[in-house]
Amino acid sequence: MTRQSLWDVSEANVEDGEIRINVGGFKRRLRSHTLLRFPETRLGRLLLCHSREAILELCDDYDDVQREFYFDRNPELFPYVLHFYHTGKLHVMAELCVFSFSQEIEYWGINEFFIDSCCSYSYHGRKVEPEQEKWDEQSDQESTTSSFDEILAFYNDASKFDGQPLGNFRRQLWLALDNPGYSVLSRVFSILSILVVMGSIITMCLNSLPDFQIPDSQGNPGEDPRFEIVEHFGIAWFTFELMARFAVAPDFLKFFRNALNLIDLMSIVPFYITLVVNLVVESTPTLANLGRVAQVLRLMRIFRILKLARHSTGLRSLGATLKYSYKEVGLLLLYLSVGISIFSVVAYTIEKEENEGLATIPACWWWATVSMTTVGYGDVVPGTTAGKLTASACILAGILVVVLPITLIFNKFSHFYRRQKQLESAMRSCDFGDGMKEVPSVNLRDYYAHKVKSLMASLTNMSGSSPSELSLNDSLH
Repeated sequence: MTRQSLWDVSEANVEDGEIRINVGGFKRRLRSHTLLRFPETRLGRLLLCHSREAILELCDDYDDVQREFYFDRNPELFPYVLHFYHTGKLHVMAELCVFSFSQEIEYWGINEFFIDSCCSYSYHGRKVEPEQEKWDEQSDQESTTSSFDEILAFYNDASKFDGQPLGNFRRQLWLALDNPGYSVLSRVFSILSILVVMGSIITMCLNSLPDFQIPDSQGNPGEDPRFEIVEHFGIAWFTFELMARFAVAPDFLKFFRNALNLIDLMSIVPFYITLVVNLVVESTPTLANLGRVAQVLRLMRIFRILKLARHSTGLRSLGATLKYSYKEVGLLLLYLSVGISIFSVVAYTIEKEENEGLATIPACWWWATVSMTTVGYGDVVPGTTAGKLTASACILAGILVVVLPITLIFNKFSHFYRRQKQLESAMRSCDFGDGMKEVPSVNLRDYYAHKVKSLMASLTNMSGSSPSELSLNDSLH
């Protein structure tokens, strides 16, 4: 058929007032004037084609004899398209998949703003809800994958003892020292370690009370000898604990890359540095100022409380949350900085002549920081009505600013806590009675499937399409 004769056929269809449409076997006759009400849609543009090539760009096939346009689309969704051409409004039933419906109307060239008000809120709400479900599912998958990786690394470390002298004995000690709750021995060791840490912290706090300070020969307050005994016992225990873990470690080079082992090291280093400084000061009186260094190092004993992270799933999860939430924490600090800068300048402008405590902008920074974080020391307060209104706005803004990133941080904490519990449960179920017998019992199919899914998601994101869109397109075509 020539171009002219085809154009005549199309023109005849328009003159007859209707065209034939076949959508996946669903056949209808549509009036041309109805379609031309929306010329930007696919069917509206179809009436304006001047050649067979132009027609086939908009439909999948064209029957010259029957004068029928064929579309390889979902016939169950086409009635909604027909209803749109007749009424000018789109309606979405509750049982429909909103993403499939969204792709279908996009194919027909119909914009989402034609969705009627009775369906619009539900439609857009259903499109947003799966994003949260997708995030939760992704967190679960990441939690499972990370747990798999850590379990495999755990078994890899445990396998390094095979073939070594006293390998099985060293492995059992390593499991008992590094994995609280693994066995009765590990639980007993964990309880003793917690008691020593708490005793060391309590004695340090009690030693600051005047009733427990004993003056030395020069009249300076000194430590109670009973507390010194507790301190020396604690240092001896912490040193033994660190050396024992180092002695049975499967990899000496990786030992101090572990943050918990670094905490153990830092809990005893100040004590030994203090001993060296005291010996130097006693032998060389001219270096008496070094005694202040020893006093500062003694205060670092408070960081021993971080040793409890080895025995607490919550503390380890909190550390991982802070490590991987630096963006959210940075966002929180940015919001606070902007709010503090604005409200401090406003408070300075209003109160500088009436209030000496707010006479400078740096002083107003302190007031704005205390107010926005809802601490409210009350050392500096505005006196004017305008200043009080500013303070009220500052407090309300602070509440909103602090609350905004909290949900994101809490979700990450839940994710890491769940992952840590899974890891601990898997480790406690391990049995190395006579050495390594078999690989850990993990679902490698799910592990491999998640890895492949992550790779495909990355590739499809690079091409600008999501996996769901590609699979939906495949199913429709």
